[in-house]
Amino acid sequence: MRQGQVEVLAPAGSFESMKAAIGAGADGVYIGGSRFGARAYADNLDQERMLEAIDYAHFHGVSLYMTVNTLMKEEELRELPHFLAPYYEQGLDGVIVQDLGAVSVIRRCFEDLPVHASTQMTITGVHGARILADLGVKRVVTARELSLEEIRQIHEKVPIEIECFVHGALCYCYSGQCLLSSFIGGRSGNRGRCAQPCRLPYRVREQEGGKAQNNGRDRAYGRAGSSRERGGFKGDKASGKGRGAGREDSFLLSMKDLCTLDLIPDLIQAGVNSLKIEGRMKSPRYTAGVVRIYRKYVDQYYAQGKKGYRVDPADKKELLDLFDRGGLTEGYYRQHNGPDMIAVGKKPAFRQADQRLFEELDKLYVDGEKKEPVKGVLTVKEGQEICLELEMGGGRKDEKEPFKVTVRGPRAQTARNQPMSREQLEKQIRRAGDMPFVWERLDICLEGQVFLPVQALNQLRRQGLEQLKDRVTNRYRRTSLPLSTGLADEKGKEKEREEGLGQKTPRLCVLLSSEEGMGKILDVPQVLTVYMEADGLDPKRWSMWARDCHAHGKSAVLAMPVIFRTQAERFFEANLAALFEAGLDGILVRSLEEIEYLRRKGVKIPVYGDHNLYSFNSAAQDLLLRLGCKRTTFPLELNSREIGGLSGEKRELIGYGFLPAMVSAQCVRKNIWGCSKKPERLVMLDRIGKELFVENHCAYCYNIIYNPSPLRLLDETKRIRKLGLEAVRLQFTKESPQEIRQMVDAWVDGLYGGLGSEDPALETEDQGRKKRGRQENDPGLPGDFTRGHFRRGVE
Repeated sequence: MRQGQVEVLAPAGSFESMKAAIGAGADGVYIGGSRFGARAYADNLDQERMLEAIDYAHFHGVSLYMTVNTLMKEEELRELPHFLAPYYEQGLDGVIVQDLGAVSVIRRCFEDLPVHASTQMTITGVHGARILADLGVKRVVTARELSLEEIRQIHEKVPIEIECFVHGALCYCYSGQCLLSSFIGGRSGNRGRCAQPCRLPYRVREQEGGKAQNNGRDRAYGRAGSSRERGGFKGDKASGKGRGAGREDSFLLSMKDLCTLDLIPDLIQAGVNSLKIEGRMKSPRYTAGVVRIYRKYVDQYYAQGKKGYRVDPADKKELLDLFDRGGLTEGYYRQHNGPDMIAVGKKPAFRQADQRLFEELDKLYVDGEKKEPVKGVLTVKEGQEICLELEMGGGRKDEKEPFKVTVRGPRAQTARNQPMSREQLEKQIRRAGDMPFVWERLDICLEGQVFLPVQALNQLRRQGLEQLKDRVTNRYRRTSLPLSTGLADEKGKEKEREEGLGQKTPRLCVLLSSEEGMGKILDVPQVLTVYMEADGLDPKRWSMWARDCHAHGKSAVLAMPVIFRTQAERFFEANLAALFEAGLDGILVRSLEEIEYLRRKGVKIPVYGDHNLYSFNSAAQDLLLRLGCKRTTFPLELNSREIGGLSGEKRELIGYGFLPAMVSAQCVRKNIWGCSKKPERLVMLDRIGKELFVENHCAYCYNIIYNPSPLRLLDETKRIRKLGLEAVRLQFTKESPQEIRQMVDAWVDGLYGGLGSEDPALETEDQGRKKRGRQENDPGLPGDFTRGHFRRGVE
């Protein structure tokens, strides 16, 4: 980036896009290699092309960052250092990473390679950024949902660079917290293969009662809440009600594209170091067009300041001409959420293209070749070696010292007839041909009556320009050290577990979203831990709930929110006394933010990591344990074989529950009918009639959209016992108390061989066969279920 200025960071889904971005004025480019990138379907570069791209960017004074921003399985993580080594040696400027295990391995193997935390890490504030800074991460790409003030707080309190998205597609879900594509078709956004189901139409049905809060102190456990549905679809075509957002052709989850031209001064003043443009799946023309406009306004801000800053409406129109999903939005920087961010209607089938604009972009940036200015002095003296001295700017724009080379050629001969003129010498040297240079100035120092073969001058020019180019790119070269991932050799461990050498019956845990169902599980001795959602119970009742758990021999663990931002922090700040006094046995954390927040507040209660604190590999697991987690939860996208290849010690597995497919700062309820300021449930239907229920968590101001079918691994208990797990968790959200008890009893049967036995070895073959029949055919258990990725996994 320019000295002391914000970086304009461009996407590149191909080599051509990279060249177009650099030609249009980008300070940095981010691009994917042949593996580990979150855009698996882009025209990612192979090794040879990537090495060429690094040199190309450096020659033109631009930084190049590689996306290594997928979650990595154990064997993939072992291969990561060898994959990165050639690019590290070539001078790669940084890697953008999601996986915590990858952060550990890269910091171990390449200490001076800058690591940037991907937006997929869901960093939403000061606390998470501080952990990353302590881990040696140089830059954080913040969650797209952050406000200007939240960004300013990170800048003021944490010594870390900040990168923010300023233009392009917005995800409906917090990045890194979306499993909808994964659940529907096995195409994981965390693995770079998102199918974008958020761009499809949905309908919404209102459901009264919603999530029962049961906040009254006199309310008894087990008493059912209201869940009566209001008939019909709000705003559908038949009823003609609503504000249009509930129509059958409504794209309720499809976000407008982000555009922050008006906010550039505010972003820079908030402390943003890099302005990131989205679009690695888009064309070189699009990339060039967007980059040149953001280059224009960043330069305008530094030239004229905020008072002189003005955005031409024609430039916004040009951005829409390049791509229009249904309008532009400033995103979350000035508001928490809202329907104006959603492209509710269908994308137009046909738009009149601005052919003049397209031709201009193609000519200037896509088909054109950027050239760097060079200065030279050619010295030709009769009877002496000719000499060419060359000089160009200092590579990246934050480097002041110019690059210089001097090359010499044959001796200048004495002319027998007509001597060479100054003009002839200059004309020959200025022929740069296909070299990426343009002469800024060329001085000719000529003495005597000289003659030189044209070939000698051409060779001198080529030699000098090639050496100058190499001088620039070679400056960034590094030497790799011996590579050691630090990963323990787990080969053979899975087979041992399969043979039962590590067989272990895990403890049974239950997570409740409210007090409903508590009365049905307290008398089940095999349930050893009860998790309770913090916003599902009045904080004044946390201590009473914990005492009830203890009275029945159970541990009480409070579950923190999935997203921890300003509103969630206010909730816990207001209830810190209740947290300290509750007598909790543990706290379930769902983000890095919460780990650091609890540490800063002096909370000594043990913490347990949930599935979305991704521990896809042993290095990520080790890091979470070092950060203070006593136990972590296996991610939902690992299959049984991959889980079996990792140690089950200090690990938990979710065996049942409606799983969160999306966590969003948007609110379906608010966007359609307005904010009710109370927790509710809605039902959202997709194109084939599948029902996804939606909860609005008002205490934290976010929505959770759940997978239509619950996860149920009840018929996998034999396999689960061989994984060596510490615990299996059953999660309950909308189930009735009776359904909760039926599922708990079925799992007690599955794990322990019946309520009266805690030793599965005592179970006879006939008993096991009858038990499996009960589990699969019990009419009291939900009939529609999924095994998630336990068998199939993801690519």
